Amino acid sequence: MSTTETPSALVAATDSAVVELKRLVAAESGEVTGVRMAVKGGGCSGLSYVLDFDKEREGDNVVEQEGIRFYMDRKSTIYLKGIQLDYKEGLQGKGFVFQNPNATNTCGCGESFSV
Repeated sequence: MSTTETPSALVAATDSAVVELKRLVAAESGEVTGVRMAVKGGGCSGLSYVLDFDKEREGDNVVEQEGIRFYMDRKSTIYLKGIQLDYKEGLQGKGFVFQNPNATNTCGCGESFSV
C-alpha cells in the first residue's frame, strides 16, 4: 500500500527536471512507471543519492508531479523529505542536482551528504 503526497510535502522537481525525466521515462522500455529516489550508504559524506527508473513497490511513498511518479522506500523518505530535484546544463556538464534541506554536509561533487 502506498501513500501519495503533494510534492511540496515530500519532494519537488523543478520544471527542467520534469521535462528531462519525462523524456527519459518515455525513452525507457520495459515496465518502468516512474523514477525511484533513494539514499544508500557511501560517498565521501556518508550517504549517496540514488535516482533510477523503476516501478512501484509495496510500502513505497509515491509523489506524482506533472505526470512523473517518484517512488521512495520508507527509510529513504526520512532523508529525502523536502528535497528539490533540479536538472542543469552548463560548461561543467549536465545532470540532476539534489538540493536537500536535511543535509548538514555535502561533498564537492554534490552526490553525497550527511545529516
